Amino acid sequence: MKKSVKIASLAIALFAGLGSTAQAEGFKIGADVVSSYVWRGTDYGDSPAIQPNLSYTFPGIGIVVGAWGSYAIAEDGDERYKEVDLYVTVPVGPFSFTLTDYYIPVGDNSDSFDFSDDGPNVLEASVGYSYKNLGLLAAINIAGADTDNAKYCEATYKFYDKDGFTAKAVVGAGDETYVEGENDNFSVVNTGISVSKDRFTASYIYNPDSEKSHLVFMASF
Repeated sequence: MKKSVKIASLAIALFAGLGSTAQAEGFKIGADVVSSYVWRGTDYGDSPAIQPNLSYTFPGIGIVVGAWGSYAIAEDGDERYKEVDLYVTVPVGPFSFTLTDYYIPVGDNSDSFDFSDDGPNVLEASVGYSYKNLGLLAAINIAGADTDNAKYCEATYKFYDKDGFTAKAVVGAGDETYVEGENDNFSVVNTGISVSKDRFTASYIYNPDSEKSHLVFMASF
């Protein structure tokens, strides 16, 4: 995936279940501290990062509106990676429909809500499905800098839940901006497992397309 047009999903935490746990009504605030920001098999910022979040769930209907960000602690080259995402999620039974505005300012290209071809925003539409330990996600970019309408699909499965530990496996594939080189066709770009206990998560991630591995530690507050 090209860093300048990086489009993020609503899967804010690494390998989080796709709506498998209902969010409490009202406001929610929090933050994650990660050893590196790896999303869909690609590392962004080459630095530890702080990732705050703010959301509100409407009572009775379960619609969620929120904001999420990622701020690199160290510079990568001459810039420090920054991302601010706004989203709305509508639950319908085991499905969740999400519209997300991903804002990644780079240099002078930093105007918020600029959805032109060379702007810093990308709009993504996605649908998630959750059944017991299985989660599915399908997403497509529909406006903004990604004029190729990149698509991404992902499956997660929780295969372990014992003694306070949970473990999930993930496999994801994408096209266009998700793959490197001249190949724009669907390729597997994200595989791995994550193990969580209390507020801590460790994830091993391998991207078969780029042939790169990552080991990420996350603490949630």
